[in-house]
Amino acid sequence: MFGGYTAIEDYEPDEGGAHGCNDTSLLVALFAVRLLASQIAAATGGTLHGPDVSVDSASIDSRTVRERQLFVPIVAARDGHDFIASAVAAGAPVYLTDRAPDPAVAATAVQVADTAEALADLGRHVRAGVPGSVVGVTGSVGKTSTKDLLAGVLATTFRTAASEKSFNNELGLPLTLLGAPGDTEAVVLEMGARGIGHIAQLCSIASPTVGVLTRVEAVHLEMFGSLDDVAQAKGELVESLPADGLAVLNADHAVVAAMASRTSARVLTYGLAGGTDVRATEVVLDDELRASFVLHSPWGSTPVRLGARGEHQVGNALAAAAAGGGVGVSIEKIADGLLGADLSGLRMEMSTTRGRRHRDQRCVQRESHLDGCRAVGARPARRASPVRGARDDGRARRRQRRRAPRRRAAGARAGHRGDRGR
Repeated sequence: MFGGYTAIEDYEPDEGGAHGCNDTSLLVALFAVRLLASQIAAATGGTLHGPDVSVDSASIDSRTVRERQLFVPIVAARDGHDFIASAVAAGAPVYLTDRAPDPAVAATAVQVADTAEALADLGRHVRAGVPGSVVGVTGSVGKTSTKDLLAGVLATTFRTAASEKSFNNELGLPLTLLGAPGDTEAVVLEMGARGIGHIAQLCSIASPTVGVLTRVEAVHLEMFGSLDDVAQAKGELVESLPADGLAVLNADHAVVAAMASRTSARVLTYGLAGGTDVRATEVVLDDELRASFVLHSPWGSTPVRLGARGEHQVGNALAAAAAGGGVGVSIEKIADGLLGADLSGLRMEMSTTRGRRHRDQRCVQRESHLDGCRAVGARPARRASPVRGARDDGRARRRQRRRAPRRRAAGARAGHRGDRGR
C-alpha cells in the first residue's frame, strides 16, 4: 500500500478530522450486492467472530455510519479502531479489525491482518463480478475531467459507475468499486499516485481493461524526483492492461505517446495534431467558454458541443471519445455523452459579480490553473477574470484554525476578544 493512506493525488487530508480515517471525503460506499459477513471473511482471508449477518453498505468514518453498514477502521493519523464502538452504536452490524475483537462490542467482527488491505481485497472481490469494461484514467492533469466526460459517454450505452470527485487512491478506488450497483456494465476509475508503484498497486485491485493517459507534467516532483519518474509511474497503467485491452494515449504529448511501447494492448491515439486516430478540427469557443468542434474518429465524424468550459477540455473530450468508441459507443452517442456529462465541482464554473465574469476552478496544479487562465483570456468579454477556486480538502479550515490562537492573543493584548477562527 502507499503508506500513510494520504495518496489521493492533489488531495490533502483534514488533520484528524474523521473518526477512524483522516480522509474526510472518503466516507461511504455502497456494496454492489448484499454481502454476508462470511463472504467478507472469505474475500479478505479474515476470521469471522459472531453471527453471519449481512451488510449492504460500508463506511470508513464512524460519524457517517448508518444501519446495515460495514465499518472499516483505517489506521492513519487517528486509529479507526478507537471508533469501532461508536460505529456499532450508530448501526454497524459488522466491522473489520486487525486485533482481537472486543467482547464488549455487540457486533460481528471480521479479524484481518490489515484493514486497509482488506478493503482492497473487497474491491478485488467486487471487481471480479463486473462483466464489462473497467477503465483506468491517469495523468498529471486532466484526470478528473476526463473521467467525468468518459462516464458521460459510457452512460449513453452502458450502466456505468465512476469515481466520485477525485477518489483516486487505495481507499477511494476500492470504495468506488464497492459502490458500483449490481447491474453495472462499465466502471471508470481515476488513478492517482505519489510515487512509482502506486498505480501498479491500484491496477492490482481494479484489473483495468482500458487505460487512458492524459498528460505527463512536472508535478509532485518533491515526491517523484523527476519528470522521468512521473512518466514511469503513470505508464504503469498501460503496462497492466491485458493483450485484448485498450490503451488510449495523448499523441500531443510525446512522453505519453511513447508509452505505446510499454503495453501489449491495442493502442488508440488522440490529439489535435493530424495523424491521430481521434482528433478535433474547427474548434470554436462560445461566450461561455464552451467548445464546439468536429470530431474525427475511426467510427466516423460528427459535430460536438461540450457542456464543459475551456478549450483545454477538447483534449479531455477526445480522450473520452477514443475510450468510448473503442469499447463500442457509437459516434452519435459519444457526442450526446460529451454534451451531457456532469463534471465534478469547481471546474471552470462561471459566476458574475458586479458585472464581471469570474472563472472558478479547483486549480491545485499550476498547469490546470494556466489552462483556465488561457480559457478566460480567450473569452470575448470585456471584463473577465480567473478566480483560483477554493479547495474542498480542508486546507483553508486548517489555516484558519492555526491563525485563530494568534488572532485571539492579539485581540487580548488589544483589549478585545479577537477572532474566533470560525
